[in-house]
Amino acid sequence: MVKIVDHGTWPLRPKDEDPHPAGVEPLWSESLYLDFAAADGSLAGYVRLGLYPNWNRAWYWACLVGPGRPTVLLADHHVPLPGPDLAVRGAGFSATHDVTLPMRSFRLTLDAGAALVPDDPAAAYAHPDSTAPDGVPGSAVRHGSVAEDTARDDAVTTSLAFDLEWTTVGGVYPYGFLPRYEIPCEVAGTVRAGGEEIAFSGYGERDHSWGKRDWWRTSWLWSSGRMDDGTFFHGMRANVGFEMPWPCFTVPPGGEIEHREGFTAASEFGPDDLPSLARLEVPGMPMTAVPLAFAPVAMTSPDGEVARFPRALCRFEAEDGRVGYGWTEWHQPPGWRGHGWR
Repeated sequence: MVKIVDHGTWPLRPKDEDPHPAGVEPLWSESLYLDFAAADGSLAGYVRLGLYPNWNRAWYWACLVGPGRPTVLLADHHVPLPGPDLAVRGAGFSATHDVTLPMRSFRLTLDAGAALVPDDPAAAYAHPDSTAPDGVPGSAVRHGSVAEDTARDDAVTTSLAFDLEWTTVGGVYPYGFLPRYEIPCEVAGTVRAGGEEIAFSGYGERDHSWGKRDWWRTSWLWSSGRMDDGTFFHGMRANVGFEMPWPCFTVPPGGEIEHREGFTAASEFGPDDLPSLARLEVPGMPMTAVPLAFAPVAMTSPDGEVARFPRALCRFEAEDGRVGYGWTEWHQPPGWRGHGWR
């Protein structure tokens, strides 16, 4: 039986792997993330499916990155809502998302004909995309998705395809204060970019959340990875003006998932406001996160506000000498610089 951490606040059940009934809030959404990284950090990627039933659309992001290799990025904010099976069809791509065994395994397939290959990571910010539904008063003018923009200009594109399975390692970690859970995983399958096909075997994390989320108000850091001794970790901290028991777990080599009390983080930013370093206070394993390759996305609100979402493959260097790889995100809504990142 898979261990599920119990915070005593809300019960996570296997049926929560399925889509949930939508709330009435305009900003209600349901989100799936699936990320992966090779044990040596040479290759990594992630997918996000965001469902926005009150806007009658979905967001879909997918990327492939690695040190010394071009970033390949798909970001479409005007995807038709999928049905309960979460089979997605967008402009020039299709994807499936299947829970093959609740809380234990998940399979993703993606076939995209024309993903963007930006000349530098920040170039992806040139494609912000209105997320407002047609006809909403005060909504921003639609800018078109990355897929649509690349069809109109001289941007370089390539094909991108994933056939990957996430298998749970150590257990499942729900957050204590909102409906969201994280699952550390082994990841295996096939990755293809252009004419290159790679048999992939590595590690990653998948998460699932639902409820109201305002991308244009709160900034945060989220991080997960696996160290070279086999330890998985995860930590999240929002910049809300005070400290609290932030979500954090570790999984020891061959062991079970455990909540860790006391996580916090501090971040530094460089050119184009891309993060250059974060200090992660994982209890018992403080470390630095150094970005190696970025896959950023920008989103425009119904009122025309732009939020930036720099997500990066990182090298994690623990104070005790352990090294690992995984993903970190630094969400940057309007006014984010004054949100207390240090």
